Amino acid sequence: MRSAIGDRMDLTLECIRRHYLGQPSPLAQVLGRYGDFFAAFRDFRGYVDFWLLQDMVNDDYFVSFFTPFEDFTTPAIPQDLSTYVEYRRLSIAFLEARSARIDALHLS
Repeated sequence: MRSAIGDRMDLTLECIRRHYLGQPSPLAQVLGRYGDFFAAFRDFRGYVDFWLLQDMVNDDYFVSFFTPFEDFTTPAIPQDLSTYVEYRRLSIAFLEARSARIDALHLS
């Protein structure tokens, strides 16, 4: 676990987005070792769509963060109760939305 990521899916997804753009991130070296894997999805949109992560990005495929984000300079772990409560709310909302998206696949 990297302290700048704190094992958070939203921050990890931002690192993956930056990987596709060739931009630096706290996980750049690690992600770079798996270039063939990421190439299979062609681009970030392909990655997000394949893994059904659309509920974690906006319409332009920018990551929707669970806490305020300033280029990996803000703490990954919420530092106060109100930030934690919002982080928890947004995390649960993402999980519920993704679960519904997955469930919908079985209905068609």
